[in-house]
Amino acid sequence: MESNNLNSQSSLLGKSIPIVELREIIKQVAPTDVTVLITGESGVGKEIVANEIHRLSKRSQRPFITVNCGAIPEGIIESELFGHVKGSFTGAIDNRKGYFEAANGGTIFLDEIGELPLQTQVKFLRIIENGEYIKVGGTKTEKVDVRIIAATNKNLEKLIISNSFREDLYYRLRSINIYISPLRERNEDIKILFDYFVDLYCNKNKIDFIGISRDAMDYIINYSWPGNIRELRNFTESLITLNIDKKIELGDVMKQLNIPKYENLLPAPVSAFNQQDEKQLLFGALFELKKDIMDIKHQLAHIEDNKNSTEPENGFYVSDDKIDNLTFDEFEREVLTYYYNKFHGNINRIADKLKISNRTLYRKFKLYGLKNGKAH
Repeated sequence: MESNNLNSQSSLLGKSIPIVELREIIKQVAPTDVTVLITGESGVGKEIVANEIHRLSKRSQRPFITVNCGAIPEGIIESELFGHVKGSFTGAIDNRKGYFEAANGGTIFLDEIGELPLQTQVKFLRIIENGEYIKVGGTKTEKVDVRIIAATNKNLEKLIISNSFREDLYYRLRSINIYISPLRERNEDIKILFDYFVDLYCNKNKIDFIGISRDAMDYIINYSWPGNIRELRNFTESLITLNIDKKIELGDVMKQLNIPKYENLLPAPVSAFNQQDEKQLLFGALFELKKDIMDIKHQLAHIEDNKNSTEPENGFYVSDDKIDNLTFDEFEREVLTYYYNKFHGNINRIADKLKISNRTLYRKFKLYGLKNGKAH
């Protein structure tokens, strides 16, 4: 159990569309008492979002209690949640309050809700519906006024199919479902978060941050971060600790990420990546296009003497000099513009080619200011 002592702003930093939308949803949800289910991968900041909802709510001056359901043994979880009376089981030498009673008037955040045992889910459903519960070993019905926020990184619908999660509880929990995007889908936020963690860690430990090279920062921005914000924070703190009094270079970043120095900085073939890693898929697609361009140049060599060939008609062309100087976002813009023109704006064909969702494509076109295949 943890009290409200987190910096609720940290993981809400960013300028990406998903994080902007997340802030707006929180502002709308926070003033109400509606039950909220927060979903997303491990490390995306679900507890921080729950804390922010509480901070902006009318209960902000009351307790905020965090409970990790997956960390409590099944045999004592009901006692931990609802409390127990003296003598109810071996070791119950006194009456004990549960987490719900401790959170009375405030907010309780139940993390890893998918780990809740089925027997406990029945009692939990009752407290959601009317605020009533009975302590372990007790006979008296207790009542509390608590705002409930739950979170999970599991697919609860699959758990329902496998009969390990109650369907009625699932629908009761998800009055409002807030999904937090993984960091790889909003890499424009990575530098903002990195800078924040650098300042936080250096100020706390009285360390002077010398700086970081551009290629090292680019690598951090384009890395997939499977552990999301939690991994980025741990990485940042370790990177600074092991590189005090020096400018951080690309080799330092790769060493900290345990990536061999000989590994090519260009991505592997698309098939080697997780299908959801959109950025790296696009990067891989651009690399393949670049190879196609080189083939075209060789085919035209016998016709043209000029080695700096012009753009093939109706084809994709980026000069070698330009590719060397493009950032990853600029790479992505080139690829999206090319495929928009090639497929005449057919979103379904573009999405199928790049193995990403239609919704993601619409978001990226909006993000880069693309319209009718042209930047404006």
